[in-house]
Amino acid sequence: MRIAMLAPISWRVPPRNYGPWETVVSNLAEGLEAKGYDVTLFATGDSITSAKLHWICPRPYSQDSSLDPKVWECLHISEVFEHADDFDLIHNHYDFLPLTYSRLVSTPVLTTIHGFSSPRILPAYHKYRDGYYVSISDADRDPGLEYLATVYNGIRLEQFTFQEKGGDYLLFLGRIHPDKGVHLAIEVAQRTGRRLVIAGIVQDEDYFDSLVRPHLDGRRIRFIGPVGPSKRDKLLGEAYASLHLVTIPERFGLTMVESMACGTPVIGMDLGSVREIIDEESGILVHSLEEAVSAVEEVARVDRQACRRRVEENFTAERMVEEYMKVYHTIMEREGRA
Repeated sequence: MRIAMLAPISWRVPPRNYGPWETVVSNLAEGLEAKGYDVTLFATGDSITSAKLHWICPRPYSQDSSLDPKVWECLHISEVFEHADDFDLIHNHYDFLPLTYSRLVSTPVLTTIHGFSSPRILPAYHKYRDGYYVSISDADRDPGLEYLATVYNGIRLEQFTFQEKGGDYLLFLGRIHPDKGVHLAIEVAQRTGRRLVIAGIVQDEDYFDSLVRPHLDGRRIRFIGPVGPSKRDKLLGEAYASLHLVTIPERFGLTMVESMACGTPVIGMDLGSVREIIDEESGILVHSLEEAVSAVEEVARVDRQACRRRVEENFTAERMVEEYMKVYHTIMEREGRA
């Protein structure tokens, strides 16, 4: 089967540091290639893949301010659809904009919805409600759409080293944004007397300056910025626990999976998909700041091997690839192309 894999161009595939969508696209493209699929990855020109790479945007626009995001995303998406006849399926990981091209071509389009950034984008999805959709969690679904499946994001286990014993610090890994609850992680650390390491890109400068920066002392509360794969692996594996205290319903939460793969349990706010990712053996679900504070001592009972096992059984790249292969087969049958 000839697959056009449409990736975002905000970051490289795979990303150097941050880029959850790009990570998933990379893992899927590599896995499908290994299964014998003919995959063409539409991504930035500096992307690295064993699939065929087709690019028009030379670099990630988030790393080059000379590139206008709107211009390059239009060029990028139109490039895929201008080559639609070369493929049996277009797999869209670029949110809603490619849907506006979908009725102009005969090639079926599958859209993985990596999250609804705002209710304001729903009219685009509702206009194209007859398309093929996959959700990344059962929690992150719109009742106005029909879904072929929920396919959980998968990681490459070989990139995450299991650590039998963690350290003594708490870890926040993710976007520095109010939605991710960095301020709550800081308060938990302060109230429990634990060190906190904060890692990730600053996505909301005002939030960082007002609610994060004033607490940074370089010792008890430390911000180290975005981290690449090797540093991330060590950081996760040597943590006592990861804090995932989101303030809005979580769409999936790739960093929870990465933490558990290293054996580090997660204390997660019970919003959205969090309860689909962690269970009572791999972390602790909480419903308030007070519960999160109490959970810091309680999380010591969590078996780190159970954390790893949870990922091995549910959130590997291999599992994700197998599930998408089933979705592809369903689409081909419905389209009379099987």
